[in-house]
Amino acid sequence: MSAELLPFVEVNPKTPHNAVVIWLHGLGDSGNGFAPIVPQLNLPAESAIRFVFPHAPIRPVTINNGFQMRAWYDIKSLDFKDRADKAGVEESVKMVEALIDSEIEKGIPAERIVLAGFSQGGVITYHLGTRLQKKIAGMICLSTYMADGPEQFTEWSDVNKDTPVFAAHGQFDDVVPIQLGKAAYDNMKSNGFAISWKEYPMQHNVCLEQLHDISRWLQTQLA
Repeated sequence: MSAELLPFVEVNPKTPHNAVVIWLHGLGDSGNGFAPIVPQLNLPAESAIRFVFPHAPIRPVTINNGFQMRAWYDIKSLDFKDRADKAGVEESVKMVEALIDSEIEKGIPAERIVLAGFSQGGVITYHLGTRLQKKIAGMICLSTYMADGPEQFTEWSDVNKDTPVFAAHGQFDDVVPIQLGKAAYDNMKSNGFAISWKEYPMQHNVCLEQLHDISRWLQTQLA
């Protein structure tokens, strides 16, 4: 796969935008999956936030018998310690960073860009956000886990250590156990990142209460 710009779905505000949220979907989904949440965020018109929902590349996924689907990386095993295909993670990270750079080239400063991700998309958000050499407005990591172990922490950058990170997880998640989400939070916290944690009585999905919290968080970070 090349590092060409990822295709995406966009949801634009009624007024010219001055901030961008790049939101990465989960395994087997597409950018279309999360685009409908934008109206549910009930953002005030003056927020002027543009949402970009990229489509992950289509690739074979080992645990699904090699079936091809949209995925940010191959899932090789049910063991979360060896779950994420590191080469695929790095490949997707480069493609998402190219998308960030394209928004900057269009005139939106990095400090007005939020990177968000659900499940697999959250893995990419953690991986890229801890390594970015440009300061962004924030990160949203939902129902996800971290591909990095302690041996990778030396690769992390200090650039976004004080960048707010909203991490959230469902208490009854049967796809990504909440303990893995909490472990990612603990890794970020112990390494000095400005991360917050919220749990919701839900499974591997998003809920209305969570969307209201995300809305308030976005309005704070992009005020």
